[in-house]
Amino acid sequence: MATGTHFLKSARTFRAQKRLEHAPFFLHTKRLGFRVWSEDDLPLAHGLSADPEVKPGAQVEQLLADEIATQREHGVQYWPLFLLATGEHFGCCGLHPYDPANSIYAIWCHLQESFRGRGLAEEAAAAVIDYAFATLGASALFAEHPPHNLAARHLLRKLGFQYTHTRHDAPTGLDHLCYIRTRSAAPLRFGY
Repeated sequence: MATGTHFLKSARTFRAQKRLEHAPFFLHTKRLGFRVWSEDDLPLAHGLSADPEVKPGAQVEQLLADEIATQREHGVQYWPLFLLATGEHFGCCGLHPYDPANSIYAIWCHLQESFRGRGLAEEAAAAVIDYAFATLGASALFAEHPPHNLAARHLLRKLGFQYTHTRHDAPTGLDHLCYIRTRSAAPLRFGY
């Protein structure tokens, strides 16, 4: 019976791999694929909006249009993430211009709740950090999180970000903790 189960799992993995061979991933790790949002991705964006940490569904179309425009104008966005083994979309991670004159980008990562706790955010963020410095020539990366998000605080510190200040976020009414990671910070050592 174990052989049959292994065969079914291998067949599913093979079909997923065949689907992904043609996916336009511009960046990938051992487990993750990154691609650019398109107008056809509205259902995926709505899937993320079901999470209470993301804007309500009525704003999803505008958010998707904004991400597409950011990619067109600046060559970056908060890219959709997919598991390579299954093809599942599970979140986004990427960059936005923060201080273009000084080549500083803002990094942000969001995973659907059921995908948290597996090291996927760390793997995705590490790949984006490497992409920002090696491909885009970023001088630094900015990140922020609300005060209650202890997982984000831990991850940012682990990835070499240094706390710099708090910033009041008017939409939430919270004082977000802000961080910076420079190019000269210790290199990441992740096997992605």
